[in-house]
Amino acid sequence: MTETPFLALALLGERLEKTRKRLELAGLIADFLKGLGPEEIGPGVRLLIGQVFPEWDSRALNLGWRAVSKILPGLTAPSKDDLATIQAEAVDGGEWARLLLERARIEPPQPPPLPLWEVYRAFEEIAETAGPGSRRKKEELLNSLFLRAQPVEAKYIVKNVVREMRHGVSEGILLDAIAQATEVPKKLARRANMLCGDLGEVAFIALTEGQAGLERIRPHLLRPLKPMLAQMADGVAQAFQEHKEKTALEYKLDGARVQIHKADNEVHIYSRNLSEVTPSLPEVVDQVREEVRADSAILEGEVIAVDERGRPLPFQHLMRRFRRIHNLRELMREVPIQLYLFDILYRDGASLVDEPNRKRWRALQEVKGNLNSVARLTPRNPREGEAFAQASYEAGHEGLIAKRLDSVYTPGVRGKAWFKIKQTISLDLVIVAADWGYGRRHGWLSNYHLASRDEDSGEFLEVGKTFRGLTDKEFEEMTERLLSLEIYRREGTVYVEPEMMVEVLFNEIQSSPRYDSGLALRFARISRLRDDKSPEEVDTIQTLRELFNQQFEKKGRYERRKR
Repeated sequence: MTETPFLALALLGERLEKTRKRLELAGLIADFLKGLGPEEIGPGVRLLIGQVFPEWDSRALNLGWRAVSKILPGLTAPSKDDLATIQAEAVDGGEWARLLLERARIEPPQPPPLPLWEVYRAFEEIAETAGPGSRRKKEELLNSLFLRAQPVEAKYIVKNVVREMRHGVSEGILLDAIAQATEVPKKLARRANMLCGDLGEVAFIALTEGQAGLERIRPHLLRPLKPMLAQMADGVAQAFQEHKEKTALEYKLDGARVQIHKADNEVHIYSRNLSEVTPSLPEVVDQVREEVRADSAILEGEVIAVDERGRPLPFQHLMRRFRRIHNLRELMREVPIQLYLFDILYRDGASLVDEPNRKRWRALQEVKGNLNSVARLTPRNPREGEAFAQASYEAGHEGLIAKRLDSVYTPGVRGKAWFKIKQTISLDLVIVAADWGYGRRHGWLSNYHLASRDEDSGEFLEVGKTFRGLTDKEFEEMTERLLSLEIYRREGTVYVEPEMMVEVLFNEIQSSPRYDSGLALRFARISRLRDDKSPEEVDTIQTLRELFNQQFEKKGRYERRKR
């Protein structure tokens, strides 16, 4: 059995941190993968990208920074000055661990050195530890790794615990590396990952079976696929033109996308991030069992919360259902939900992902029984499509999804086969703080705290954050400008003078206890800088409250039901 030292992965991470070019990143990873034994490939890939388990795997470490900050001080004896210096120098928890062990370790690392597979097995054991005393046992297992770890190894152990790698390696770069290491087409590696939802498995198959192995991958029942994604379009006319008039329009509901797997009488429901949410949606499980006319199927749909009149409620109320697994009966009465189906990917042993959209839609109608499907129209011209969009808005929905009729299902891909068409609102807001970025945005202030002004007090109140909408060059320029406005810092956040104005697009305003304003923007993104405006011209909290209330002219408003 090959025993690659965990140190090799840690040193690779250090090289990746210093590399910016995509091809060089992929090349370094490809060389590393080729040196792994078969049993190390899956664990090595997952530990490198900071996803200890596949996306569809429900296991979790259930440890975090609290455990790290509790264990490591017991192995070190830093002075107050050392701690202050380390805190100032460290850009994240992993770097803090490395510096602390380098400068203040009491005893050297215990032998023997850590093999890669043993670190992974320890993480598996941590995740599988449950019951009384499990917290103490988990911390003991983590401590046993730190006792044997070199400082740089501890850095990457911590990074996996807190899931913050900051080395700039995205899923796409890792797939490029797999393709480079095995000489398989990049497109095939990406498709395999879309169907597997596990970079470790894709790497293992590619390195042990090659192209033929990747080509054999098909959707698996009870293992969720990555969802196909949509690009934004300016309107129906753009989608109509891009799809060469062969488009279907569907209502875009303001709910939670779900993927439903039925295997005989067994039903499992997964969220768009591949987490299982079956226990939170018992009525959907019952409906699928009773209505779906197939022994096995993978269906896609949207779950929305509705009021007593059946009108859609704001998204945040639906999320209460997705977080609850106990005492559901009362919440089911308070927040009733409706399921609307829009796609089918698998039916009685046959994969449908490579079938055109029009054929999948017909198959969905054949199997859905009395379950709802989303409202759908195949327009003859953009004018019909615009009328359909207006009907969607009037019904309290977000807009439309335009789907090319001959498009196959491409899991995880955001292409032009699907377009989102939504009403957007714009406000002029001011940046009052920014967080340091990580990954590709490492070294830039790139998560901006947006604020509006209260007309009564004159105070700037936060209404959300966003890192969307800017290019790399703009992130760099924004960092320089914001640092020149710095007032003070706290942990990874730089607070600035409220002088930089931005135009922000968003889709909805939600109530939020997180901010003093009581409001939060949903899907906020910066469309442009407003250097032509001063902070005195910022949109006010009073304006946001008025917009918030206007939403309920079409949407339902949540009211706690009396017992």
